Amino acid sequence: RLKPINRLQVILQHLKMSNQTDSTAEVLLEKRGGAGIITLNRPKALNALNLSMIQRIYLQLKTWEQDPETFLIIIKGTGGKAFCAGGDIRAITEAGKVGDKLTEDFFRGEYRLNNAIGTCKKPYVALIDGITMGGGVGVSVHGHFRIATEKTLFAMPETAIGLFPDVGGGYFLPRLSGKIGYYLALTGSRLKGRDVLKAGIATHFVESGKLPALEKDLISLKSPSKENIADLLNSYQMKCTVDQEKKFVLDEHMEKINSLFSANSMEEIVKKLKQDGSPFAIQQLETINKMSPTSLKLTLRQLREGASMSLQDVLRMEYRLSQACMKGHDFYEGVRAVLIDKDQSPRWKPPALEEVSDEFVDNCFKPLGNDDLKL
Repeated sequence: RLKPINRLQVILQHLKMSNQTDSTAEVLLEKRGGAGIITLNRPKALNALNLSMIQRIYLQLKTWEQDPETFLIIIKGTGGKAFCAGGDIRAITEAGKVGDKLTEDFFRGEYRLNNAIGTCKKPYVALIDGITMGGGVGVSVHGHFRIATEKTLFAMPETAIGLFPDVGGGYFLPRLSGKIGYYLALTGSRLKGRDVLKAGIATHFVESGKLPALEKDLISLKSPSKENIADLLNSYQMKCTVDQEKKFVLDEHMEKINSLFSANSMEEIVKKLKQDGSPFAIQQLETINKMSPTSLKLTLRQLREGASMSLQDVLRMEYRLSQACMKGHDFYEGVRAVLIDKDQSPRWKPPALEEVSDEFVDNCFKPLGNDDLKL
């Protein structure tokens, strides 16, 4: 038998060979200069991640991390519309309905990849041009550099489909300034362009049309350090004047966001929004009323606990939550209402926050013993 590591090398060699000729592969993995380049290549599906893409990226990332000739890793999407719009929710829904193991394997694989990116020893550069949501945030936000453009559209809209902002959302969201992360997680609110940088989600902002030149310059850096890469990205950002004068979209609301979303329970947040009564507060209230009450409660606790946890502990916690959601009602109903029938009127069970008991929420966070996520 081949030693496991040799077997891995053989498989990867084979993948590499098949990639050079196969531009139809769902993820393209190539080495150019000192850079390993990951290209998400499902433009029709807005580059949504499926399990085989996740597994291939994970293996390749681990290999490049060990390779003395690879100095940085770049990830991008094809098609011009999206970097990556999320995980392949439809496939997971179908699997969940028939009790298929994909509901475990997908989240396990995805969170292991998120962790590999978060702990990657090589500089990791994500070009988040276009739609970047859910799983797309997971394969970018934990890396060293995230370059937004005027086409970037960021959101974590999971509470609308009976899920929660996973892929390490419990780690990065509560660490954004003030209560921005709580606001984005509970309302699924979108940020565009330069606002993604101003919120602290992106590290740099570069014009979309300049990305090919930036990529070329990154590839031609000779054994760069993180500082060299940062210098190059800074020089591109300095030259970018798009939307330079625009104020941060949440600026005028920050005081309200920080006070309204600092409550200890969802019920209290709702009460504060009602009491506030400003147009902004009423708008948030309307949004929150459409979300899965179960998801809202899980999300608030996920962020409050995640604020002081390591990325690894957050991902373990989120794996437990993902499996609770797969066994529940709201995820399937949310996907039906938003993605399949598109009637936008999910019937949540239970339908009200007050009916989601603390005991139920506690159970979702309980360790899974041997089934817990191993990182």
